[in-house]
Amino acid sequence: MSEQLLTVLKLCLLALLYLFFLRVLQAVWSEVRGPRPDQPLKPQKTPKAERPSRRVAAAIPGRVATRNAKPAPVIAGQLVMVEPPEIAGTTFELGDELTIGRSAGCQITLDDTYVSQLHTRVFLREGRYFVEDLGSTNGTYLNRNKVAAPTPLNFGDRVQIGSTVLELA
Repeated sequence: MSEQLLTVLKLCLLALLYLFFLRVLQAVWSEVRGPRPDQPLKPQKTPKAERPSRRVAAAIPGRVATRNAKPAPVIAGQLVMVEPPEIAGTTFELGDELTIGRSAGCQITLDDTYVSQLHTRVFLREGRYFVEDLGSTNGTYLNRNKVAAPTPLNFGDRVQIGSTVLELA
């Protein structure tokens, strides 16, 4: 091999090594800094198949199709632990915001190696509860679907964080 080719390969390996360290630092920094309260809520689009047309919505008895209709206020809820069995039945009242993770500063502290320091947040916005993953390594699951953005919660929904499953009641 020529000396020039070896020099180019050394530089490529060095660049890849720096990119790897940069990614590790980025992951550690996102775990340490926690949630950003100034981050706006991204609305989720409902697939067209699930969204009724205006004519259909207006034809439903007792329903008025308006553009600025506000959702009905939600009744105060609670999260109930379903799994693991040794802590099943433990309840937590929901307020405006609740954080879940291994950190002592979280309202719900879980002793699980698959849970990040600040893992998940459940919060109230416009009369509905939402669940949001806070950049955790292993993710947050809502009804066995990975949460990628703030997602609305309905009563009876199950949130899985590590080996812990919580249900909105």
